[in-house]
Amino acid sequence: MEGPIRRILIYVDGTEEAITAAQYAVCLAKSTGADLHALYVINTRALNDLVKARIFLDSEEEEYHHDLESDAERYLKHVDKLSSRKGVTAALEKRSGTVHQEIKKYAEEIDADVLLIGELSHVRSRRDEFYHETERAMRLVHCSVLMVKDEERVWDLYDALPE
Repeated sequence: MEGPIRRILIYVDGTEEAITAAQYAVCLAKSTGADLHALYVINTRALNDLVKARIFLDSEEEEYHHDLESDAERYLKHVDKLSSRKGVTAALEKRSGTVHQEIKKYAEEIDADVLLIGELSHVRSRRDEFYHETERAMRLVHCSVLMVKDEERVWDLYDALPE
């Protein structure tokens, strides 16, 4: 009989909280035998907004987009190393677009059973709350969502996994 968790999606956004969530995702995948998928979304909507607001020139947009691509590669490689060290294979996916929409779409494509996210930053205003992309994704995905907290405990769990 298959367990309730067959496919795990971890959203990686480059924050420490996302890395903690990735470590927990590796632990969960290892203990359940579930497939692990890691997603990084380059937020082109925010980039386009910066150009429209004339904060960036077109040439600066291209350079900034290249930097975002490099960040995506670096963080996905880090998740790959975290999972490989513990004998877990992670499918890595990089996308561009509106973050919450891309998370929702990818979760549906892989038929994710659970989305793991890092602890959300503190919201300073109602407007921030509305525009927090990870929170919007959390509300839109079809699967269960697990918010990972307690970095020290997660680190201990990850370290205790056999290699």
